[in-house]
Amino acid sequence: QVQFVESGGDLVQPGGSLRLSCTVSENINSIYIMSWYRQAPGKQRDLVAKHTKDGSIDYLDSVKGRFTISRDLEKDTLYLQMDSLKPEDSAVYYCNGRRFIWSLANVGSWGQGTQVTVSS
Repeated sequence: QVQFVESGGDLVQPGGSLRLSCTVSENINSIYIMSWYRQAPGKQRDLVAKHTKDGSIDYLDSVKGRFTISRDLEKDTLYLQMDSLKPEDSAVYYCNGRRFIWSLANVGSWGQGTQVTVSS
């Protein structure tokens, strides 16, 4: 099963920036859809951004224009650049993927996530 290791979370002031990384245990280009999710305390896990192998990208409406998802094929790593952070972006961030465009299940189990806290 594919494993994911997320990192880069931190405490940051409103308006600040962070770059999250997700290291994948196999060739990231073998996974059709790679995505970032987040989960705040007491809330469900939400899809934040997704990046398909052919370059199609989509974002949660509340992060459009502020977050940028990207893949590094050489490093088998997924990134999430987060700018103009708001307190409501505070959550544990996770990554996962779907092997094929028709896949209904995630390709791997959830990692430990990385904590993002936006507060003054």
